[in-house]
Amino acid sequence: MFDTVVFDTLSLALEEADLLPETGNLLCLRAEAVPFLMRLPKERLTCQNSFKPDHDALKAAGFTVLPPEAESFPSAALTIILPPRQRDETRALFARAMRDAPVGGVIVASLPNTLGAKTGEKILAELAGETQSLSKHKCRAFWATKTEDWNAQLAEEWIAFDAPQEVDDGALWSRPGLFSWDRVDAGSELLADSIPEWIRGRGADLGAGQGYLAREVLANCPHVESMDLFEAEHRALACQAKNLEGYSNWASHWADVTKNAPKAEFDFAVMNPPFHTGRADSTSLGQDFIRAAADTLKTGGTLWLVANRHLPYESVLSECFKSHEMLEDEGGYKIIKAEKPKRKR
Repeated sequence: MFDTVVFDTLSLALEEADLLPETGNLLCLRAEAVPFLMRLPKERLTCQNSFKPDHDALKAAGFTVLPPEAESFPSAALTIILPPRQRDETRALFARAMRDAPVGGVIVASLPNTLGAKTGEKILAELAGETQSLSKHKCRAFWATKTEDWNAQLAEEWIAFDAPQEVDDGALWSRPGLFSWDRVDAGSELLADSIPEWIRGRGADLGAGQGYLAREVLANCPHVESMDLFEAEHRALACQAKNLEGYSNWASHWADVTKNAPKAEFDFAVMNPPFHTGRADSTSLGQDFIRAAADTLKTGGTLWLVANRHLPYESVLSECFKSHEMLEDEGGYKIIKAEKPKRKR
């Protein structure tokens, strides 16, 4: 989630550079249901976000929202982009926006100066040629108009690189923008090595990402009946399908774990919970994942968790589980086993 100053700077750019057209479609990519968006003509606006909480918030606010798998966009006179964190994902998003805009269409974005505003403008300039910008509130809004000689070949290269691909010498299928996108995460690998072969029953991978943990459980734990993967970023689901090829006893769910996980259904859960909301640290998000894990486990179920050593999860584990213990403390990570939710929450 972006700070309000990003949207204030965007609003200033729309007004001072007269970027908002009187007619024609509007498009907002990686949109957030914030007051800035409410001030745009809703009847002309289409929004996109593949992250489940933002997608659902946009729909609840009454906006027209593209399907989460959409990677081509309707033609729009003005395209507004809220760039993601990772550079290659940002490049692909700008490339798709430029590709699908009509000649004469405007693409505009905004970023804080400390989070890559100059880099974002450079990316847009590589595609469009000339850009313009406005700086305010320690942020930069930048924009370009699509012309006939925009760099279509470069856009194709950036879009192609955004597809699911093998990384880490073939150890994982992934794509830009996902957590630890270009290698197996060291904490997840440590957790996979710590889960005993004797676990059994139905398992859940909460915040499953590319599906690495679920794959390792299915590969090494013969008594496991099935794995259900819950992931809020829809872009990860295609990678899960690649990583779990050859296994039939799994299911993928595009879901906000903190709101949509089923109750008292699983014998065990594994997770490397996120602790960022958008670009900001959010310890409470990991704590909410632990509460969701307690809810989704049957009485007597077990949670296997990896976290950065400094993250304060012990109090919420005590709140939700009968007992918990740290099994490993290595490389800045802690592996925790928690047993038997105390009560039906």
